[in-house]
Amino acid sequence: MAALIGAAALAVTLAVAQPVIAAQPAVAVVDDSGQRVALPHAATRIVTLAPSATELVFAAGAGDTVVGVIKGSDYPPAATRLPIVGDVTSLELERIVALAPDLIVTWPWTTPSQVAWLRGHGVAVFEANPSHIAGIADDIERIGVLAGTRTVAERAATRYRSKLAALERAAPAGRPLAVFYQVSSSPIFTLGGSQLVSEAIARCGGRNVFASLPVPAAQVGIEAVLAANPQAIVAGTDGAVRPVWLDDWRRWPELAAVRDGNLFVVDANLLHRPGPRFVEGMAQLCRALARAHRATDGGPADFARPKL
Repeated sequence: MAALIGAAALAVTLAVAQPVIAAQPAVAVVDDSGQRVALPHAATRIVTLAPSATELVFAAGAGDTVVGVIKGSDYPPAATRLPIVGDVTSLELERIVALAPDLIVTWPWTTPSQVAWLRGHGVAVFEANPSHIAGIADDIERIGVLAGTRTVAERAATRYRSKLAALERAAPAGRPLAVFYQVSSSPIFTLGGSQLVSEAIARCGGRNVFASLPVPAAQVGIEAVLAANPQAIVAGTDGAVRPVWLDDWRRWPELAAVRDGNLFVVDANLLHRPGPRFVEGMAQLCRALARAHRATDGGPADFARPKL
């Protein structure tokens, strides 16, 4: 980790590189891991270590304080012009140190050991990993506290909550549809019950057939999917581009989803990121499941498309 520069030298760099800030009140919040994150003043230099973290900071009104992002941070467009400090498997610690961040916003799956090292050397870390869809709004507000953009963040959180409430009011009632959510084909991967996508499926009138799996992402076999006999199959892909493998399920016409033509695609960049655009991805999912309900005997009325 410190082959080119020693840990002590890095610590000194971190300490020296911090900008001089006029007297401001201290700020503190508790993040999604239960850790208290305290700063002597509102953050002025933020590094984000997940695409969702980047979106949360911008939504909170603190985009102009972001000085570094992780690979894959492609929204909002301004984020694509910022320095890249690594990816989910490896961070460029020296570059992060040189950027002199006073706050890092991350999620649990970006190189935990390296993030722990940064925390251990004096950089405050906010971990955004909401356990429920509504928690995304809470994260926006808490980042706003840390960045000194509380008013903007509260407005963004209110908009998010309003959109979520509109989706819930419009979702079809009745018996939940059995849904298989697929993220890849070779091998077949799905999302388990701990994922926000499972909650979104439930709020849209469905039931994740693999919700009982204890891991966030799990590999399953064709036999397991056939045994579950989903009434709808939803593929999550970048940009909601329909993958060839989604229609491969037509080889099993006995599947309820195939019989009723319930093969759908949604934008993974929206639904797989616990950020402010999650509700937009959820709207796509709700529309798909409403169509599946209509195609199923005795299904309820169409999904009323709320204005998001």
